[in-house]
Amino acid sequence: MKKKNQNRYFLLLMLMATALPVFSQERADTVKTWKISGNGALSFSQVSLTNWAEGGDGSVSGTFLFGLNANMKKSKHYWDNSLAVEYGLVKNESQGLRKSVDKLNFTSKYGYDIGKKWFFSFLYDFKTQFDKGYNYPNTDEYISKIMAPGYMNLALGFDYKPNENLSLFLSPLGSKFTFVLDDYLSSQGTFGVEPGDKFRAEMGALAKFAYLKKSLITNVDFETKLELFSSYTDSPLNIDVNWDVRFNMKINKYLSANLGATLRYDNDVKFVDSEGVTHGPKTQLKQLLGIGLAYSF
Repeated sequence: MKKKNQNRYFLLLMLMATALPVFSQERADTVKTWKISGNGALSFSQVSLTNWAEGGDGSVSGTFLFGLNANMKKSKHYWDNSLAVEYGLVKNESQGLRKSVDKLNFTSKYGYDIGKKWFFSFLYDFKTQFDKGYNYPNTDEYISKIMAPGYMNLALGFDYKPNENLSLFLSPLGSKFTFVLDDYLSSQGTFGVEPGDKFRAEMGALAKFAYLKKSLITNVDFETKLELFSSYTDSPLNIDVNWDVRFNMKINKYLSANLGATLRYDNDVKFVDSEGVTHGPKTQLKQLLGIGLAYSF
């Protein structure tokens, strides 16, 4: 991407960032009302085979999930913050230790009430991972790592919040920043950046939908988040999709089961098979099922 265009994006970014404190000014002595909640889960599975005539492969796996929400609502102002962390490892007897899931997401959204459950809002969203990723069984070269990729969205728009469990954010003035802060991956032009670049900026329209249903059925909570982004500068009809669906099932105070799925599509991310051959973009799907220790507050 040309330097001239990047400078324009940074100028717009600075204008958006400086607009936030203008809309969120409050007296220093104003009492803020916060609602903080979270949950954590640690699940394990293990299979051991000894002289098993039918064959098979022993394995052990573990997955850690953590979510934290800190939301403030005072008069005409609200400020929602959420953190989502996932990390898992699996080891088969015939294979080495492998990463199964890896996720670090943070979202912050400020809104000012303009009437009829609509808010003028500013959104910040950040996504990356913790560890290196490989296209198994090939472990000679990694294909991702922390901040390679990293994604950041900044947007000004309008948020419809009929209640605290549903939100529809619409922004005609959104941005998507892609980071590949690794020399090896940057030189290959992965995740949509030009070969040798470590940064890409796009302007476009952003929509985010979030819904939480407590007690969908007895002891089962349902949560879904859908994010859509259309770039004004590069193939607007190729919409980026990020959709999370999750069921949290409570067994008792400390035991729970979690069933989740993530669907992604990004036209800038090419598919590389296990033999290293690059293909066009494809729909990505991740599914997670875990049963183990859990705690919510």
